[in-house]
Amino acid sequence: MGDQRRHRVLMVSDFFYPNFGGVENHIYYLAQCLLKLGHKVVVLTHAYGNRSGVRYVTGGLKVYYVPWRPFFMQNTFPTIYGTLPIVRTILIRERITIVHGHQAFSTLCHEALMHARTMGYKVVFTDHSLYGFADAGSIHMNKVLQFTLADVSQAICVSHTSKENTVLRSGLPPEKVFVIPNAVDTAMFKPADERPSREEIVIVVISRLVYRKGADLLVEVIPEVCRLNPNVRFIIGGDGPKRVRLEEMREKHSLQDRVEMLGAVPHAQVRSVLIRGHIFLNSSLTEAFCIAILEAASCGLLTVSTRVGGVPEVLPDDMIVLAEPDPSDMVEAIQKAITMLPKIDLQVMHNRMTELYNWHDVAKRTEIVYDCALKCSSQSLLQRLSRYLSCGAWAGKLFCLVMIVGFLLWQLLELWQPADDIEGVPDVALSENYVEDELQKTQ
Repeated sequence: MGDQRRHRVLMVSDFFYPNFGGVENHIYYLAQCLLKLGHKVVVLTHAYGNRSGVRYVTGGLKVYYVPWRPFFMQNTFPTIYGTLPIVRTILIRERITIVHGHQAFSTLCHEALMHARTMGYKVVFTDHSLYGFADAGSIHMNKVLQFTLADVSQAICVSHTSKENTVLRSGLPPEKVFVIPNAVDTAMFKPADERPSREEIVIVVISRLVYRKGADLLVEVIPEVCRLNPNVRFIIGGDGPKRVRLEEMREKHSLQDRVEMLGAVPHAQVRSVLIRGHIFLNSSLTEAFCIAILEAASCGLLTVSTRVGGVPEVLPDDMIVLAEPDPSDMVEAIQKAITMLPKIDLQVMHNRMTELYNWHDVAKRTEIVYDCALKCSSQSLLQRLSRYLSCGAWAGKLFCLVMIVGFLLWQLLELWQPADDIEGVPDVALSENYVEDELQKTQ
């Protein structure tokens, strides 16, 4: 790939390994595939425990764990300008051309995108979640998102439902928003070598046990399904504040031998749990795009899910049974799925998932978004301020003040430590077999 097309990308989010989740997996796999396409990718996140400083992970992916500690739900405390010096230094040292922020709930993402636009960099934002419009938390988050996306070059959403939600919340022009779904590493999620016996039907739930993931629905659905089907057993993987309710339900209905509670399941062990089951149950109340459904389908499980958010876009109709987020409707959907099990071929389903979802395809489509971002015209501070003024009578003026102060602080940093005095770092390109070669040397 020629240098004129080679992107130098800084991906920013509060959510990255060693923490596990959909956003973390998305950033990691996308970065790995972009590296294979010849681009340079660097990740910026906050410190996790004693993991601080610069680390290299598989494939030569460089990760900056900046010395900020999580404040709330793995998010750093919002400082507005506190991250400007270190973000500026990383952008200059790595000779970045595009800054790609992930997740609307990440304060580090919002601050990095703001500083990057102040410095004239092109920025791309990926929204991974759906938010409401009525409660105080959503109203606050939507206004912050409106501020961040007022001057974004391009945006990406993981489903068409997510795109509609983001456009409504932020006021971003729809033509600036691309839809690129998540994917799954089908090589990691293969069906079991032997088909599970149908004498006992096993329904698997792997989710954070919180309200948003529909844990309260499970409390009502599981006893009824067990009553209707004496040969059905549940395996529940995950932890959270709603775990107590599920354990109380198990005790109340004497289902200790039919509901197995695994607690938190490391991502490396998810497949070993999935291949024990026949049906995967997702009870989320809101979901932009559920990667867990892809992982389950790749292992050959038939999926039963609530019809919310972008879930109806994820799988073909013959691979998923949808239900309203209502206990009685979900019970009917599970009953329907049980009757469909004899028609399910695990390997055929896995092969279809390999064709439908591929991280290399996601990377190539993201590459097109980067190309479009670089073609966006550069604008002066005054031209950019007009966009922030349109964010509201009072909020617009406040946003303009924030950007003006940020611009002045950037100019002071340029005087104190000119960009020419910051030494660039050499690019490190590791071969695909580097890890295997190093392991062989140590043996």
